[in-house]
Amino acid sequence: MKNFTENKTIGLMGALFISALLSSCFRPVLYLQNKTHYPVDVFYENQRPARPFDPLQDLEVKGEVQLSARQLDERNKRMLSRGNDMQQKELMLARLTLQAKNIGADALVAVKYTYYTSMTDNGYIMTGLAVKYKKEEETTAK
Repeated sequence: MKNFTENKTIGLMGALFISALLSSCFRPVLYLQNKTHYPVDVFYENQRPARPFDPLQDLEVKGEVQLSARQLDERNKRMLSRGNDMQQKELMLARLTLQAKNIGADALVAVKYTYYTSMTDNGYIMTGLAVKYKKEEETTAK
């Protein structure tokens, strides 16, 4: 019984060593902290910047995209999924942040994404308020 327990312990330690060795040799393909950097700061509906700001202008990006093959079941004429994928949303946000940068904004506040779906298209509207951060002497002088 003692040999069996010792062999089991050695086998378990060997397996752990080999798995640690193999996992340290390979780099992950998908990075979990893959954040997109935009030309201005982005704050969604439930977020606010820590710095005081002045509003500049309400901005909007809207459009329609045809349903993809993965969203529609042709045989049963049923919709399988709705809305835009993450890549399309990031593209919309990039367009919105470029609009904000072009008018001299430092950030987008209250960014909101809304979508609608018809039988053939996904429609979307992304809105946000372009703002300019106040200078430090403006906020400390008051």
